[in-house]
Amino acid sequence: MKEVLYLVVPCYNEEEVLHETAKRLLEKINVMIKNEVVSEESKILFVNDGSKDKTWSIIQELHEQNNIFSGVNLSRNKGHQNALLAGLMTAKEYADMTISLDADLQDDIDVIDKFVEEYYNGSDVVYGVRSSRKTDTFFKRTTALGFYKFMNMLGVDVMYNHADYRLMSKRALDGLSQFKEVNLFLRGIVPLIGYRYSVVEYERHERFAGESKYPLKKMLAFAWDGITSFSIKPIRIITGLGFSIFVLSFIALIYSLIVKFMGNTEAGWTSITISIWMIGGIQLLSLGVIGEYIGKIYNETKQRPRFIIADKLINNEERDN
Repeated sequence: MKEVLYLVVPCYNEEEVLHETAKRLLEKINVMIKNEVVSEESKILFVNDGSKDKTWSIIQELHEQNNIFSGVNLSRNKGHQNALLAGLMTAKEYADMTISLDADLQDDIDVIDKFVEEYYNGSDVVYGVRSSRKTDTFFKRTTALGFYKFMNMLGVDVMYNHADYRLMSKRALDGLSQFKEVNLFLRGIVPLIGYRYSVVEYERHERFAGESKYPLKKMLAFAWDGITSFSIKPIRIITGLGFSIFVLSFIALIYSLIVKFMGNTEAGWTSITISIWMIGGIQLLSLGVIGEYIGKIYNETKQRPRFIIADKLINNEERDN
């Protein structure tokens, strides 16, 4: 008996692409069902992350037309990672495996068959990894590669050139559900689950309609979340920097005493000014980084819900063709 697949698609203001996305995913999953790759109970689960446009209305319309389309509506916008987690945790109750992908279908859906093949071969997690970044701008390509290298340098186990296009088995989802942190960075959490994994390479396409929901500001915030949620090396760097400044200060003290005893005590205004500004800047930067970690601890101790589901559209009865 073939197993149940849920395609989990987080959506935020995606009214321009949703009909086309639904059409392409329906064609894909119908072919897989016809070829007996997955069960007839497989579904496409859209997660509305508090969209301000007609995204949820379209999801409701799709569900009425064909109950292979399911929906989860969050009570408010909680961000891509929380919306994705909400979809995965909902699908966990019904699916044997899930594949998460973006609503703009820049991720190549033709490799979904390879994902499922790897699952049947024993992999609990299958990572979709970009084979190249030729569709990215020079800035995005450079910063993305720099981010992965920096994360690895900090000791964070992340899959190189992998976003959130991945397959997870029910067992892997059960493992994911045990991670309770509020500051979500799923690319860092999933490797911590363990279990057998494999990699499928694919080419990322251009967005066929609408605008990217990840502008530079969000990308930087996301990267900073990943760094501060999975590594304390920034604090260790501050400690090392503080020790280095202490050593330099001690050397400067000895030099000052030598100069004094030699009778040359003319003050250097430039050196004093530079040292004051430099040390003051380092102190403020250090306080900011430490404050970021304290803020994350504060958020974690509150244990507020990561998402609240307002509406759910899931019909497990025999579906329409």
